[in-house]
Amino acid sequence: MLPPVMGSPPQDTLIRLSSNAKARGWRALALSVSLVLAALPLHGFAADASQSVPVRSFTVQQAIDYALENYPAIQAAVERYMAARGGVGLAKTSYLPSLSMVYQDARTTRNAVAGLLLPQSVIPNPSGTVLPPSGQTFWQSGAGVLLNYDLIDFGYRRAGLRAAESTEQRSQEEVAVTRLDVASAVADAALLNLAANQQVRALQADVNRRTVFARSVHALVDAHLRPGADASRVDAELAAARNGLVLAVEEQQITDAALADVLGLAGRPVAVLPGPFMTTPPEEPWSSRPASAHPAAVAAMGRIEESKARINVIDHSYFPRISLEAVDNTRGSGANSKGLPIGGNTGLWPDTASNWGAGLMITFTPSAIASAHESRDIEQAHEREQQSLYDQTLQSIETQTTQARAVLDATRAIAANAPEELRASQDSEAQAVARFKAGLGTIVDVAEAQRLLLQAQIDDSLATLNVWRALARLAAAQGNLEPFIDLANRSQGEER
Repeated sequence: MLPPVMGSPPQDTLIRLSSNAKARGWRALALSVSLVLAALPLHGFAADASQSVPVRSFTVQQAIDYALENYPAIQAAVERYMAARGGVGLAKTSYLPSLSMVYQDARTTRNAVAGLLLPQSVIPNPSGTVLPPSGQTFWQSGAGVLLNYDLIDFGYRRAGLRAAESTEQRSQEEVAVTRLDVASAVADAALLNLAANQQVRALQADVNRRTVFARSVHALVDAHLRPGADASRVDAELAAARNGLVLAVEEQQITDAALADVLGLAGRPVAVLPGPFMTTPPEEPWSSRPASAHPAAVAAMGRIEESKARINVIDHSYFPRISLEAVDNTRGSGANSKGLPIGGNTGLWPDTASNWGAGLMITFTPSAIASAHESRDIEQAHEREQQSLYDQTLQSIETQTTQARAVLDATRAIAANAPEELRASQDSEAQAVARFKAGLGTIVDVAEAQRLLLQAQIDDSLATLNVWRALARLAAAQGNLEPFIDLANRSQGEER
């Protein structure tokens, strides 16, 4: 599975929030008023139940390290690898000789029948002299040891071991994919959480600014210097801004929960320290990696190799086996030479001289050839399927890398333009307010200037974070977060 692709920039969230503001109505307004009056800090909007649990704060690097150590999906992937590793050990035991031991005591009749029984596992085949049937019973016992070792298997055991090793290797590569998925998800969730916090700050500043302006408008209306419609308009604008703040707080709490989830701390309050992510990272060459080096591509290739290894096992499955067999056994019987019971405990223990023997056995099952060919066709189809999936994985990696570079270029351009946008919007808002107070402008002009200022503040506060998110997305698309983490660490050091 490829690393998750980053979401759309936070400006999209702002557009969604503002478009839904009026639909929330007075209920959201009442809630927003209570929040504003409470003057809570940034993380003070959490529910009272969560305040009893201390907030765990992480840097982005600490969050990634913590998730890599504790996230359940990684633990599950590691256990799958350990199981595959155990499969290699199991395959190696096929090189050991097989040793079987048996001992038995039984009270039986002695009726023997001349003739032959076909191979089966239900009817026992008695030994001894054929006598008239009798219901008399006596003790019998037996003990034996059988040693079997495949001297020559024409590569079957080696093929089985190679198949187990390919499964182990593929499982290990999938652990790397899972670690990359989790690390990139944590990085993105942490930066999204910082972005949500910045949105709350910008919207809180907008509410404060509109509150001050609303008071001045009401003073002018009360003094009969402005029409009452201006007071109604400024109240509507303030209510909409408060609704936007409520929705931004909701979005922040959602990102808090998402961050806690990818950390394996679902239900616990967490926070991300800003670190170097409020300053624009320097532009520097970003070395590219071939798509085939991406952990997802490596794992996909491992699945191809695993299919090839299973085909090799099938190709050796019907070869003859040459085995060494050695046996030693002894028996006891409570019957005499005529087959008549002696009585007592005679035969309860083996008391007859042992029989032993050793020899070579060649085993070959021609009928297995047909089924092996059919199995091979099936496995070859699986191999072709995995090859197609590998090609698709390379395509996805190349596409994600190209998209990530485009996003990075765009976010850097926006970050360079955001300060000018903010400065011009601040000047425009100040001039609109001044013209309104001087009676030269309308309340509509002020409302439009305030909306432009809010958008500029959000763009400016998120522009730098978007550059970092684009860098994290590019690193994830290339399958290695180390360049992103190294850049963050170096930027942190330069800040200090």
